This record gives sequence, structure tokens and C-alpha cells, in this order.
Amino acid sequence: MYNTQKPDLADLPTSSRLLRSTAIAVGVAATLLVTVVLPAEYAVDPTGIGRLLGLTEMGTVKMAIAREADQEAAAGATPAASAPVMTAQVSPSPAAAAVPAPVQAIAPAQQAPTAKAEEMTLTLAPGQGVEIKAKMRKGASVTYVWVTDGPKLNFDTHGDGTGISYHGYSKGSESRSEGVLTAAFDGSHGWFWRNRAGKPVTVTLKVTGDFDSLKRLV
Repeated sequence: MYNTQKPDLADLPTSSRLLRSTAIAVGVAATLLVTVVLPAEYAVDPTGIGRLLGLTEMGTVKMAIAREADQEAAAGATPAASAPVMTAQVSPSPAAAAVPAPVQAIAPAQQAPTAKAEEMTLTLAPGQGVEIKAKMRKGASVTYVWVTDGPKLNFDTHGDGTGISYHGYSKGSESRSEGVLTAAFDGSHGWFWRNRAGKPVTVTLKVTGDFDSLKRLV
């Protein structure tokens, strides 16, 4: 106990070393915050690294689920109130559906062969959420229709792209929806569904038009 030697002052870290170590630690923490935490939790990806690692899509899904939960809490499970939103933005009247026609008439005839048609069928367990998105260029349009085997599903039609974590097109609660989806920017655009029916629900999505790929993200 009495033979303990005092540390040599030369062995102790200097103030400059301590400051440098602290600065390095803060820099590493800030880097992880910007490249990992923000994209994965909030879909905020200022560096673009989160998108390369697949973290931004994870954050987008989390934000969509959170928005859906807030919507359900505010609406008190009143599907009729959300129906007008879908009608105004997703299921256009025949007059509104005619709006894209001039754009297609102006487009060169050789674009017709690039049109794709894909169909996906998924079964959602009670409480389960599923998201399907199409990779699209800005201004590209697809015609879509999705329908369940009976019960309604909560849905959120939205998109995301470089520097854009969420862009909403429509949301509500329906057993069927159809219309034309035009990409507001280069990125992924599509549909998120949540099953609140208390039993399994099967949904079938058909997409036709100008898109690169159609994938299930969650």
C-alpha cells in the first residue's frame, strides 16, 4: 500500500492528446449518425451512403408505418373519411383519366415496346404491413389496379428518391383501388398496405406502363 509509485508525468496524456481523442470520437459518432442512424430511423440520407447500404428504404418503411399509426389514431378507424382522398388522387373520373392522353400522343411511337406489365399477389397476416414499389423515371406513368379478397386494407401510395424520403400521393382504407401513377421524380414509387381486418387478407396488384422494375420491399 505504501509502495505505490506515482505515475510518471511523461506517461500521462497531454491536453492536446485528450482533445484530439475527443475530436476523433465526436467525428466518428457524427459520421455514424449521418450515414447509419438518420437513414435507418428517419429516411434522411444527406450523403447517399444509406441508400447504397439499403438503410434509407428501411427508414422510409418505418416512417410510413409511423404515419399510418398516427393516421389511425387521429381518424379513429373511420374508413369513410379517408375515401374522398383516394377518389380525388388515386381513382380519377373518366374526364380526369383523359388528362395523360395528350402526353402519350406526343410521345414517340417507339416507346410502346418499353411498356411492361407485372402482377404480384401477397397475403397479409393480421397486423402485417407490406410494401411494393416500382422503379420509375420522373414523368413516367403506370396504370395500376389492386384488389383484396374482400376486407379493406389501409394503404399509403407514396414515393422516395435521392434527397426525398417521402412524397405522398394518396392514402386511405379500401378493398380496391385503380388509377394512373405518374412519378414526380426519379426514384421508387408504389404502395404500402397494412392489414387491420383481424384475419388474413390477400391483395393482388397489377401494374402496366413505363417502369424499370417492381419489387416487394418489406
